[in-house]
Amino acid sequence: MDGVGWPTLRATPSRRSDDYTERVPQLRLALNQIDSCVGDISGNTETILRWTRHSAEQGAHLVAFPEMSLTGYPVEDLALRPSFVEASRAALRSLAERLADEGFGELPVIVGYLDRSESAQPRYGQPAGAPQNAAAVLHRGEVVLSFAKHHLPNYGVFDEFRYFVPGDTMPVIRVRGVDVALAICEDLWQDGGRVPAARSAEAGLLISVNASPYERNKDDTRLELVRKRAQEAGCTTAYLAMIGGQDELVFDGDSIVVDRDGEVIARAPQFAEGCVVLDLDLPAASADAPTARDGVADGQRVDDGLRIDRLVLSEEPLPAYEPELSGGYAERLDDDEEVYSALVVGLRAYVAKNGFKSVLIGLSGGIDSALVAAIACDAVGAQNVYGVSMPSKYSSEHSKGDAAELARRTGLNFRTVPIEPMFDAYMSSLGLTGLAEENLQSRLRGTLLMAISNQEGHIVLAPGNKSELAVGYSTLYGDSVGAYGPIKDVYKTSIFRLAEWRNRSAAERGQTPPIPESSITKPPSAELRPGQVDTDSLPDYPVLDAILDLYVDQDQGADAIVAAGYDRGLVTKTLRMVDTAEYKRRQYPPGTKISAKGFGKDRRLPITNGWRESV
Repeated sequence: MDGVGWPTLRATPSRRSDDYTERVPQLRLALNQIDSCVGDISGNTETILRWTRHSAEQGAHLVAFPEMSLTGYPVEDLALRPSFVEASRAALRSLAERLADEGFGELPVIVGYLDRSESAQPRYGQPAGAPQNAAAVLHRGEVVLSFAKHHLPNYGVFDEFRYFVPGDTMPVIRVRGVDVALAICEDLWQDGGRVPAARSAEAGLLISVNASPYERNKDDTRLELVRKRAQEAGCTTAYLAMIGGQDELVFDGDSIVVDRDGEVIARAPQFAEGCVVLDLDLPAASADAPTARDGVADGQRVDDGLRIDRLVLSEEPLPAYEPELSGGYAERLDDDEEVYSALVVGLRAYVAKNGFKSVLIGLSGGIDSALVAAIACDAVGAQNVYGVSMPSKYSSEHSKGDAAELARRTGLNFRTVPIEPMFDAYMSSLGLTGLAEENLQSRLRGTLLMAISNQEGHIVLAPGNKSELAVGYSTLYGDSVGAYGPIKDVYKTSIFRLAEWRNRSAAERGQTPPIPESSITKPPSAELRPGQVDTDSLPDYPVLDAILDLYVDQDQGADAIVAAGYDRGLVTKTLRMVDTAEYKRRQYPPGTKISAKGFGKDRRLPITNGWRESV
């Protein structure tokens, strides 16, 4: 969705008479919720130009773009490469000139980018070159103000202490008679810093530009955060978010604007690029507020040691105008639709941003590959999805039939390549038995998929789910092969729920449900030996997933899990399977992160590890 069709929003925050002079300033704010690609500075520049044009066409007086929108986010070790930092800085200056050349010089534009500190002295433990996660205000062809993120997150997927040095200013720009304070992402998530400093600066509006990754239920947490910070700052607060995907991260948009009392004024769609334009009535800048660039009381530092850096762009309020735009509030997605949308956006971004056109999936007839196929069809189109059924002598007729039925329902490209001749050739040479025989079938399928990938140019999608990866039920160089794992962070119980939601959603729209019902209802099985089902060696998935959630996601120890009501022997067995499978997870492809603790950067454990939870 390009966002042009979004309703443009009008809002009037609650007024208090002591905040206003006789003439109440008006401001039309444009928040551009865009998708940037890491490293594609020229492409991101064109996106920023395009959405600035759109904002200007809507009559905006102030335009904003997300955190590091010029470089993409997160740039990781690119931040430590001087050539990349300088390319970002040069592109910012060029962008300012191009905006002026196109007639937008009088329109202030806030852009996130990668900068470096001019004052930080090299020292041990500081990132080389003192890079900064920064944002700038572009006006009249120049970079008139820049500032760096003050609070640097260093948890979960974030390593910003590794990459950046913090900023120490509280930037405030005066636009059309309104003082606007500026912040970057974590500056809102952490107490102190720029939020109370915005109150000290007597700002009428606080804008935070963000690239905060998606997690389940984070939208509710985010809303409460913005409400709280608006009340602390004492002014209308706009939280502008990024959308799209970058490697394992997904950005869900959901930009929010609330008034000083925490009441929601506007909320943007989730997982969609676009521009939210709001008409705001805001407090006039205080007549005695300092306007010098050296800040309050000759550089006085306020909350958290921040120095107020104030710049006047336009002192006089706009002539009064009658807002012509209707209000709006984007409909929220329910929990399952939200997760499914994140999986679709994550896969689509990975495929497109890495220059691929099509994907390849091994279709077993089971629930995991069926859900991956449905996600892929929604992400890149069924015409670009290639499915291969690779039956062995242990594959049931109903599984082979379910794979073919899935292809019929979705319209994806489908073929069948039996692996039995290859399997027999290996067995005659090696005489494998037991687990080695079972894993051989999986590895033959992995080899076959990679051969087709090399021949035809599709990227292979790995169908493993979080439950399997946790306990090591993923054959190395077999079902773990691929470039991307769309359901890598989804527990098995959620796989079933998402499949049911996708079918139900299709039926409600009068479409054919993509996933055969028997793929959902039959007992899960790898079908690597006669009569095999997953519960031969694993507990029922609701029990397994509950234990895994406590151990993996919540970092609970064995005693705490047993105290939660789970059998001691089962807990011991499960935790040992998790601990001994770390080497497998390290070799699994990247995949969309939807939880607070996915396998990867969120959870970093040593492979060689003698520690075991005692129960």
